[in-house]
Amino acid sequence: MTINKAWETPFDRHNILSRIGMDNVFRISETEINTVKEARLMAKFDKSSQLPTVFQENNLSILPITRGEYLIGRFQTRDKIAYPAIKPRPVAILQILDFTNLYSESSALLFAFNSGIIQDIMGSDKVWFTVNGRMSSGSFDFVINDSVFTSSNYGVSVQNAQVEIDAGYEGRDAFCICEAKNMATEELLIRQLYYPYRLWQGKISKEIIPVFLVFSNDVFHLFRYGFEDIRIYNSIKLLEHKAYTFADEDITLNEAIELWKNTKVIAEPTNPQIPI
Repeated sequence: MTINKAWETPFDRHNILSRIGMDNVFRISETEINTVKEARLMAKFDKSSQLPTVFQENNLSILPITRGEYLIGRFQTRDKIAYPAIKPRPVAILQILDFTNLYSESSALLFAFNSGIIQDIMGSDKVWFTVNGRMSSGSFDFVINDSVFTSSNYGVSVQNAQVEIDAGYEGRDAFCICEAKNMATEELLIRQLYYPYRLWQGKISKEIIPVFLVFSNDVFHLFRYGFEDIRIYNSIKLLEHKAYTFADEDITLNEAIELWKNTKVIAEPTNPQIPI
């Protein structure tokens, strides 16, 4: 059963659309979702295009609020991504890390750290890779906009929901939380930065720097964000965008001559049946 089809069962069973019409939101447990399909898969939608039809048709989103519960509502959970036309800065190619094979988010993050990209976006040459993986969000409240009527909003309370951080980098004066994608995307799921931001803002006194990294077509795009009001989910604001790419290696005259000597020239085929 597809995830799209699987969501029809709880929506019909609990009359979720009517409940949202009366109460604005619907709270559903992981246990209930698991009766149809694994909740971990049913509630993971990095892109709005991945949302089930019933969500898309009714402008709905889903947010984790505890370790085993989710909230469904008309939430504005995403922010648009634009790629300004700037010339990427060259970064040194590392011999140990194969820059031609950065197909996973973890390998892209590893290269970004070891090539100095993370240090540059943080504005410090002393940076340590300190944390990644799943952890508990702690407890916090926030306000989130309605996905249709942006003048309306909802209060949400989070208590120890699961948070996953792709990478956390600590400098002398700041801590960078980084969400990474290894393909171009036109939107950011704000929760992937906001939940970790709230978690670490309550733990340490250093400045928290939320960064969204996109690696696509040999270019690293780093978007540095801030939140104008920590209590407001949609107060996210893009502060800086930087782009980086691999430095071109100089080719010497001797290398060009050697390449020419080792190039075997063959005649073009004359068979009319072979397309050129």
